[in-house]
Amino acid sequence: MKCVDRNGQTVSGGESQERMLSFLYGNPVGRGILKLLIQPCISRMAGCFLDSSLSKWLIAPFVRKTGIDLTQYQGCPYASYNAFFTRRIVPALRPVDQNAKSLIAPCDSRLSVYPVTMEGTVTIKNTSYTMESLFRSRKLAEKYEGGWLLVFRLAVDDYHRYCYIDEGTKTRNYHIPGVFHTVNPLANDVYPIYKENTREFSILKSRNFGRVLMMEVGALLVGRIVNHHQERTVRRGEEKGYFEFGGSTVILCLEKGQAVIDEDILCNSEAGIETKVKFGEKIGRAL
Repeated sequence: MKCVDRNGQTVSGGESQERMLSFLYGNPVGRGILKLLIQPCISRMAGCFLDSSLSKWLIAPFVRKTGIDLTQYQGCPYASYNAFFTRRIVPALRPVDQNAKSLIAPCDSRLSVYPVTMEGTVTIKNTSYTMESLFRSRKLAEKYEGGWLLVFRLAVDDYHRYCYIDEGTKTRNYHIPGVFHTVNPLANDVYPIYKENTREFSILKSRNFGRVLMMEVGALLVGRIVNHHQERTVRRGEEKGYFEFGGSTVILCLEKGQAVIDEDILCNSEAGIETKVKFGEKIGRAL
């Protein structure tokens, strides 16, 4: 899926991952292997290895391949691959837009925006979802009819920590068990990943954007979504949590009439193009 930055320039990378996923999701043999890889027990086993010091040797080749500048991050050298993967960036490199009316991105990611119909459905890459199937709650789904669904897809080389988009009060975390498909758009052509994957959500009763549903979706070989808080008052830009190894997704659901999305992002999404955004940057505004 094509991705551009906020200046309209094409963002490259991920070609080797695309080839591997094409095999796993587009080939009968690959799909046989995939049935094993998406199981939670495999994700847990992978997580144990990546937490251990035995995984440190994976860091250097990954850094060389992706061109990550480790001087931008805290905590180096890292004791394990997961310690590297969940590294914290130097705060000054991710300034948070503090304008109360600015809708901000919760994470570094590739963003697509979808309108939710008044019937409570949303179409993601030709796959139709009901909001009820996403949340497993009809009562909750009804609150977002006519609103917006924002899908922030994190690649493996992205910064894997995410924040609250506004000040307010959050509810407890609701966990929905499932499997662990990749969140790459290739998988969405084959499986309805956002209603099959393990996910967790909470409601942010925000000061400026109404009741915002924030959902984290686990992905292939990502066994752990780590959210820091249960019910509490939170601040705009405060870290909400992080993902361990792999690609993953943060989803925001906005109620009808609460916000306007920036025009470049809307135009890209309508054309089937993702927009590269960064943690804390403006992506829209409150109405």
